[in-house]
Amino acid sequence: MMSSSNRDREDPLSFAVSAATNNPSSASSPATQSDPLDSFLIDPPTHISSAPASFQNEGFLGENTVSSSDAEFGFTRPDFRSSQLVGSVQYYERHVFLCYKNPSVWPPRIEAAEFDRLPRLLSAAVLARKGDMKKETRLTICEGHDGTETSNGDVLIFPDMIRYRRLTHFDVDTFVEEVLVKEGEWLPGTPEALKGSYVFVCSHGSRDRRCGVCGPPLVRRFREEIELNGLQGKVSASPCSHIGGHTYAGNVIIFGSSINGEVTGHWYGYVTPDDVPMLLEQHIGKGEIVDWLWRGEMGLSEEQQIKCQETMLQLNSKTRAEKSVGDLEQNQTDELNPAVCRMQDEVDGCCQENGNSCCQNNVKGKTNDEDVGDRAVKVIKTEKRKLVSGINGRKGASVHKVCRMPTWIESWEREDTYAALAVACAAVSVAVAYSCYKKLP
Repeated sequence: MMSSSNRDREDPLSFAVSAATNNPSSASSPATQSDPLDSFLIDPPTHISSAPASFQNEGFLGENTVSSSDAEFGFTRPDFRSSQLVGSVQYYERHVFLCYKNPSVWPPRIEAAEFDRLPRLLSAAVLARKGDMKKETRLTICEGHDGTETSNGDVLIFPDMIRYRRLTHFDVDTFVEEVLVKEGEWLPGTPEALKGSYVFVCSHGSRDRRCGVCGPPLVRRFREEIELNGLQGKVSASPCSHIGGHTYAGNVIIFGSSINGEVTGHWYGYVTPDDVPMLLEQHIGKGEIVDWLWRGEMGLSEEQQIKCQETMLQLNSKTRAEKSVGDLEQNQTDELNPAVCRMQDEVDGCCQENGNSCCQNNVKGKTNDEDVGDRAVKVIKTEKRKLVSGINGRKGASVHKVCRMPTWIESWEREDTYAALAVACAAVSVAVAYSCYKKLP
């Protein structure tokens, strides 16, 4: 990876906890009630003017600023999708999210703001006890509004999938000791189970303008698609503070249960609003990773992330090959199916207009349907071997329709049988009548 990308990714936040580095991290909290949480998406930059001076480093980017800055900082910026994504998430095992205010008033270093005691004291306590924690832990700020699902002071913890309500600065040390160090419960509060999927989008405009430009439209699109698809209560999307890797904006983290029930946290970068429906359908709906936007995963080292993507690409190639084989099998079955065969005027000289074809019925107690089925199985197995051989490096064998010409027995029509029986019966009747006539006196 480019050295500049590494420097960007490793830009330290004082409240990011890692035994290896003080690395930036992200936290976000689900927003199921969107009305009060949408204000940061539409408020003009003048909203900043009421904030203290420390909030105004680069300023929070409102919608007017976003449109004028898109070419420089947004999805059309020159360096967009110019860096390698995979392996850009440093190893960690637990993500803690503190719900606190909104991006329009977050200073560049919210964990160090003197007048915001809760995030400052919590980050300091986490850093002080990081050596005593069993799990590598990240702490990030997410949006919080009192009276909603993400009230100020709420703490979300993944992969535990729990929420503690209304942490105050008086309780910080006890909370860190009991929950993050001893991995028990914080007695003043009762942990609530979290369900569904949680989408977090870095929208920390005062920290980096790329996140400030790209984050708000992503949150907006996620919420629109969630509502459009009736996913309220199952999927939630929220803005969060800096998560590391400004250059990859838009940055998205998705937490949720995998197919086997394990809670995972997948990081995506260079996400645009047009990618949102795909992430909802493929990642959340089907549990499939969108590998070309994938940065990494909670619980994996950078090396493991790279190997994981290589494995995913191999599996995807294998899946595509198996799909090709499956399509071949279906095509061969359709071609040899008696019903399809009857509708064809000609199949490589087999299904002829005179009706003498591989689609005939009843030969020596075994129907031609069964005979065709047996031949179909043989053809499919043969062609499947040829296709797989072609995939492994040899030239793919051409596919031919196989259908033998019928024998004279198979061509014997049912009407011919009835005619022969009628002639035989007539002969017997004549013979009996003649015999009776000769016996008359």
